[in-house]
Amino acid sequence: MSTAFADLPAILHPKEEDISMMLSANVHTGTKNSDDSMTEYIWRRRNDGIYILNIGKTWEKLILAARVICAIENPEDVIAISARPYGMRAVLKFAHYTGANSIAGRFTPGTFTNQITKQFREPRLLIVTDPRTDSQSVKEASYVNLPVIALCDSDSPLQYVDIAIPANNKGK
Repeated sequence: MSTAFADLPAILHPKEEDISMMLSANVHTGTKNSDDSMTEYIWRRRNDGIYILNIGKTWEKLILAARVICAIENPEDVIAISARPYGMRAVLKFAHYTGANSIAGRFTPGTFTNQITKQFREPRLLIVTDPRTDSQSVKEASYVNLPVIALCDSDSPLQYVDIAIPANNKGK
């Protein structure tokens, strides 16, 4: 396992506990469908047709996303969005512990592009739990050159996504 992460500093190498926690949370379990842009993150397909995601690439992308989030000086310039019921709690907790902003629930179109609205925001980084469900916010982010970090399942479209973290975003 250490040869796969040779380019990372030793402190960022995954520990056995980290990998076992990811496996017990079913982070590696994909869906029965796959998007062509996600093929580089798929390890193999099970006999029942479900795709298995590569845990090593998930870890690498988590580390990259953490570095990008830490590079933002003001945590309030980061916005986390989730329209999925199981992602709402995670987005709210992320915002609470990091000082970032969050939108849990329906994203109002024009939040990033229409300066007249009350909800207008100008973040420097967007984090979404599913690029398919949160497609409106991802598309608006592309209009204003906002980098996007997304948790992507095996069937997620990667259009306008800058950092795709391959993970199961459909389960509890």
